[in-house]
Amino acid sequence: MQTTTVKLYSLEFANAKTYLAAALFAVGNILLPQLCHQVHLGGPTWLPIYFFTLVGACKYGWRVGLLTAVVSPLVNSLLFGMPAAAALVPILFKSVILALAAGWATARSGRASLGLLAVVILTYQVVGSLGEWAWIGDFRAAMQDFRLGVPGMLVQLFGGWGVINYVIRK
Repeated sequence: MQTTTVKLYSLEFANAKTYLAAALFAVGNILLPQLCHQVHLGGPTWLPIYFFTLVGACKYGWRVGLLTAVVSPLVNSLLFGMPAAAALVPILFKSVILALAAGWATARSGRASLGLLAVVILTYQVVGSLGEWAWIGDFRAAMQDFRLGVPGMLVQLFGGWGVINYVIRK
Protein backbone atom coordinates (compact mmCIF):
# COMPACT_ATOMS: atom_id res chain seq x y z
CA MET A 1 0.00 0.00 0.00
CA GLN A 2 1.40 3.37 -1.02
CA THR A 3 0.98 6.34 1.29
CA THR A 4 1.00 9.92 0.14
CA THR A 5 1.49 13.06 2.13
CA VAL A 6 -0.45 16.23 1.84
CA LYS A 7 1.47 19.32 0.74
CA LEU A 8 1.18 22.22 3.12
CA TYR A 9 2.31 25.69 2.11
CA SER A 10 3.31 28.91 3.79
CA LEU A 11 2.48 31.59 1.26
CA GLU A 12 4.05 35.02 1.71
CA PHE A 13 2.26 38.38 1.57
CA ALA A 14 4.29 39.27 -1.55
CA ASN A 15 2.83 36.27 -3.41
CA ALA A 16 -0.34 36.88 -5.46
CA LYS A 17 -1.44 33.30 -4.67
CA THR A 18 -1.83 34.38 -1.05
CA TYR A 19 -4.53 36.87 -1.97
CA LEU A 20 -6.22 34.54 -4.45
CA ALA A 21 -6.38 31.72 -1.88
CA ALA A 22 -7.60 34.10 0.84
CA ALA A 23 -10.27 35.49 -1.48
CA LEU A 24 -11.52 32.00 -2.33
CA PHE A 25 -11.63 30.95 1.33
CA ALA A 26 -13.33 34.24 2.27
CA VAL A 27 -16.03 33.54 -0.34
CA GLY A 28 -16.52 30.15 1.29
CA ASN A 29 -16.78 31.85 4.70
CA ILE A 30 -19.38 34.21 3.24
CA LEU A 31 -21.51 31.58 1.49
CA LEU A 32 -21.44 28.85 4.15
CA PRO A 33 -22.88 31.10 6.90
CA GLN A 34 -25.68 32.16 4.56
CA LEU A 35 -26.58 28.52 4.12
CA CYS A 36 -26.35 27.74 7.84
CA HIS A 37 -28.43 30.78 8.81
CA GLN A 38 -31.39 29.28 6.94
CA VAL A 39 -32.08 27.12 10.00
CA HIS A 40 -32.85 28.26 13.55
CA LEU A 41 -29.59 28.91 15.46
CA GLY A 42 -27.59 27.74 12.42
CA GLY A 43 -24.76 30.19 13.03
CA PRO A 44 -24.20 29.49 16.74
CA THR A 45 -24.64 25.75 16.20
CA TRP A 46 -22.52 25.17 13.10
CA LEU A 47 -19.95 28.03 13.54
CA PRO A 48 -19.63 28.35 9.75
CA ILE A 49 -17.59 31.57 9.70
CA TYR A 50 -14.54 29.69 11.00
CA PHE A 51 -14.51 26.67 8.67
CA PHE A 52 -12.58 28.05 5.72
CA THR A 53 -10.29 30.08 7.97
CA LEU A 54 -9.18 26.79 9.52
CA VAL A 55 -8.74 25.10 6.14
CA GLY A 56 -6.93 28.06 4.58
CA ALA A 57 -4.54 28.57 7.50
CA CYS A 58 -3.69 24.87 7.71
CA LYS A 59 -3.19 24.35 4.00
CA TYR A 60 -1.66 27.66 2.87
CA GLY A 61 -0.26 29.20 6.06
CA TRP A 62 -1.11 31.77 8.66
CA ARG A 63 -1.10 34.69 6.20
CA VAL A 64 -3.90 33.20 4.09
CA GLY A 65 -5.70 32.29 7.30
CA LEU A 66 -5.29 35.79 8.73
CA LEU A 67 -6.58 37.50 5.60
CA THR A 68 -9.55 35.10 5.51
CA ALA A 69 -10.15 35.57 9.24
CA VAL A 70 -10.38 39.35 8.96
CA VAL A 71 -12.13 39.76 5.60
CA SER A 72 -14.87 37.15 6.11
CA PRO A 73 -16.59 38.55 9.22
CA LEU A 74 -16.26 42.13 8.01
CA VAL A 75 -17.81 41.41 4.60
CA ASN A 76 -20.53 39.24 6.14
CA SER A 77 -21.39 41.97 8.62
CA LEU A 78 -21.43 44.69 5.95
CA LEU A 79 -23.47 42.71 3.41
CA PHE A 80 -25.80 40.70 5.62
CA GLY A 81 -25.66 42.19 9.11
CA MET A 82 -24.34 38.89 10.45
CA PRO A 83 -22.39 38.85 12.60
CA ALA A 84 -24.10 41.75 14.29
CA ALA A 85 -21.86 44.70 15.09
CA ALA A 86 -21.89 43.81 18.81
CA ALA A 87 -20.49 40.34 18.06
CA LEU A 88 -17.96 41.45 15.46
CA VAL A 89 -14.98 42.05 17.77
CA PRO A 90 -15.22 38.67 19.56
CA ILE A 91 -15.68 36.85 16.24
CA LEU A 92 -12.73 38.67 14.70
CA PHE A 93 -10.66 37.84 17.78
CA LYS A 94 -11.55 34.14 17.58
CA SER A 95 -10.93 34.11 13.83
CA VAL A 96 -7.48 35.65 14.20
CA ILE A 97 -6.56 33.25 17.02
CA LEU A 98 -7.74 30.36 14.82
CA ALA A 99 -5.71 31.52 11.81
CA LEU A 100 -2.53 32.01 13.82
CA ALA A 101 -2.88 28.77 15.81
CA ALA A 102 -3.70 26.67 12.73
CA GLY A 103 -0.96 28.19 10.61
CA TRP A 104 1.66 27.86 13.33
CA ALA A 105 0.70 24.30 14.33
CA THR A 106 0.65 22.88 10.81
CA ALA A 107 3.87 24.67 9.85
CA ARG A 108 5.54 23.33 12.97
CA SER A 109 4.31 19.74 12.60
CA GLY A 110 4.24 19.56 8.80
CA ARG A 111 0.86 17.82 8.82
CA ALA A 112 -2.83 18.35 9.48
CA SER A 113 -3.85 15.38 11.62
CA LEU A 114 -7.11 15.01 13.51
CA GLY A 115 -5.28 15.40 16.82
CA LEU A 116 -3.54 18.56 15.72
CA LEU A 117 -6.79 20.06 14.39
CA ALA A 118 -8.55 19.17 17.65
CA VAL A 119 -5.88 21.05 19.62
CA VAL A 120 -6.14 24.05 17.26
CA ILE A 121 -9.95 24.13 17.54
CA LEU A 122 -9.88 23.87 21.33
CA THR A 123 -7.16 26.52 21.50
CA TYR A 124 -9.05 29.10 19.48
CA GLN A 125 -12.28 28.33 21.32
CA VAL A 126 -10.81 28.54 24.83
CA VAL A 127 -8.63 31.61 24.18
CA GLY A 128 -11.35 33.22 22.06
CA SER A 129 -14.06 32.60 24.66
CA LEU A 130 -11.87 34.07 27.40
CA GLY A 131 -11.27 37.11 25.19
CA GLU A 132 -15.00 37.37 24.49
CA TRP A 133 -15.72 37.17 28.22
CA ALA A 134 -13.24 40.01 28.85
CA TRP A 135 -14.83 42.05 26.03
CA ILE A 136 -18.51 41.58 26.88
CA GLY A 137 -18.28 40.82 30.60
CA ASP A 138 -20.80 37.96 30.43
CA PHE A 139 -19.33 34.50 31.06
CA ARG A 140 -22.46 32.61 29.98
CA ALA A 141 -22.69 34.45 26.67
CA ALA A 142 -18.95 34.02 26.08
CA MET A 143 -19.27 30.25 26.53
CA GLN A 144 -22.06 29.97 23.95
CA ASP A 145 -19.85 28.07 21.48
CA PHE A 146 -19.32 25.37 24.11
CA ARG A 147 -23.07 25.16 24.80
CA LEU A 148 -24.37 25.31 21.23
CA GLY A 149 -21.39 25.04 18.89
CA VAL A 150 -20.12 21.51 19.50
CA PRO A 151 -21.64 20.26 16.20
CA GLY A 152 -19.80 23.07 14.40
CA MET A 153 -16.52 22.22 16.12
CA LEU A 154 -16.95 18.60 15.05
CA VAL A 155 -17.60 19.71 11.45
CA GLN A 156 -14.46 21.84 11.62
CA LEU A 157 -12.50 18.88 12.95
CA PHE A 158 -13.66 16.11 10.63
CA GLY A 159 -14.77 18.23 7.67
CA GLY A 160 -11.68 20.43 7.82
CA TRP A 161 -9.43 17.39 8.05
CA GLY A 162 -11.19 15.82 5.06
CA VAL A 163 -10.98 18.96 2.92
CA ILE A 164 -7.30 19.50 3.73
CA ASN A 165 -6.26 15.87 3.32
CA TYR A 166 -8.50 14.68 0.48
CA VAL A 167 -10.13 17.56 -1.39
CA ILE A 168 -7.21 20.02 -1.76
CA ARG A 169 -4.29 17.68 -1.20
CA LYS A 170 -1.91 19.23 -3.76
